[in-house]
Amino acid sequence: MFEAAELGRTLDKSDYKEIVPELRTSLLDLQQELGNCDFPVILLISGADGAGKSETVNILNQWMDPRWIETTAFDEMTDEERERPAFWRFWRALPPKGRIGVLFGSWYSCPIQQRIEDRFDDSELDLMLRRINIFEKMLVDDGALLIKLWFHLGKEMQVKRIKKLRKNPATRWRVGERDLAALKSYDRFREVAEHVLRQTSTGEAPWMIIEGYDERHRNVTTANHILEVVRKRMTLDPMTLRGTTSAWRMPHERDKTILDFLDLSKSLEKKRYRKELAELQGRLSVLSRKARQRKVSTIVLLEGWDAAGKGGIIRRITGAVDARSYRVIPIGSPTDEERAQHYLWRFWRHLPRAGRFTIYDRSWYGRVLVERVEGFACEDEWVRAYREINEFEEELTEHGIVLVKFWVHIDKDEQLARFKAREETSFKQHKLTEEDWRNREKWDDYAHAVNDMVERTSTEFAPWNLIEGNDKRWARVQALRILCERLEQAL
Repeated sequence: MFEAAELGRTLDKSDYKEIVPELRTSLLDLQQELGNCDFPVILLISGADGAGKSETVNILNQWMDPRWIETTAFDEMTDEERERPAFWRFWRALPPKGRIGVLFGSWYSCPIQQRIEDRFDDSELDLMLRRINIFEKMLVDDGALLIKLWFHLGKEMQVKRIKKLRKNPATRWRVGERDLAALKSYDRFREVAEHVLRQTSTGEAPWMIIEGYDERHRNVTTANHILEVVRKRMTLDPMTLRGTTSAWRMPHERDKTILDFLDLSKSLEKKRYRKELAELQGRLSVLSRKARQRKVSTIVLLEGWDAAGKGGIIRRITGAVDARSYRVIPIGSPTDEERAQHYLWRFWRHLPRAGRFTIYDRSWYGRVLVERVEGFACEDEWVRAYREINEFEEELTEHGIVLVKFWVHIDKDEQLARFKAREETSFKQHKLTEEDWRNREKWDDYAHAVNDMVERTSTEFAPWNLIEGNDKRWARVQALRILCERLEQAL
């Protein structure tokens, strides 16, 4: 695979001086044009030690406007990063639309290094690479341009480079133990790297291998590749990048949904409710402290109809948990900052640290509920979201996070009664908006969307819990009981 990058290509110094001014101008113009585009550019920098990765990144930062390009280098994971799923640190570094983000030492570094050190076998490596391919496809499907650059240096050239650096007193310091160790394990590194590149050079995100020995040739090749790929992307009609899903069957009005089979007559007498509530809150208080000690994180997400009682359930949960251990994240319309990112970005950034609770009042399921019904997401976007959400939740639970999902269901008559009660209660009037009334007109559309959501995202690792909510007392006790049971299983 790497033979074509071991040919010893060079670029004459005089030619380099002639090329660079025009190249820099083109890169600056490209950045200006990109600022008006509806996609980000993610530039991954990987490759062999000594192949000029850092030097090339420095040149790119010199040649381009630093306001519109941001470089993030990933080294050893911090304690904060270890307490969250592996991709959390990368999601936080993704550039917004119209910008270039350079990721130096990306999601490929750890799998390659750990396989070289035989911490796992090829089958485990392939599982990691599958997760990487899924992640990259998710970014590309959402519109991102992913440019993957692998800087290669042959073994003989690496030996020459080290000798040259050690010979010069001014550069001797650049050769450390890590460089010498990398040279000793070069053959193993090459074997693993070839396997990784074969498995992850996809149609959505192919690798570009750049010969790293000659600095001038390397810099010009890198810049020209970026220019070519970004310009090509700019010429494409955005609509051609979004497919249509002709195989999707839209529901008929007469189709029954899973919500039609819930028994909304279930209720709880007030005296029994108070007794069970106290018992369950005490149980949850003990479990939450134990989870904090054992560093087991919990995510609770609540979806449901407007006025279904989600807020009441949240207050009963937080009433039993130390205020220092939880955060409640209310999800509304995305901000401008959030619109400039993948829709899952704003949820990744709020994942809890080890032993903490995060409660989402509405969640990433907005993509397949309100965005689907209201037309904020095209069909291709919300159809592929089922797969993306399942992958996201699998990453969370594989990391050891306890994920508890609730849909709180009420009928239309009960919702109307609660709307009217809100109108008549001064401290509840702020909860009722024109949008709440408008959503009632699309009740059946939302019911079918909920049915599809449960059907496609209730998994063995993150099942849906459907709560009958016409009686608020019943709903609150059921939610607390389910949450306690899930925590007990995990602990």
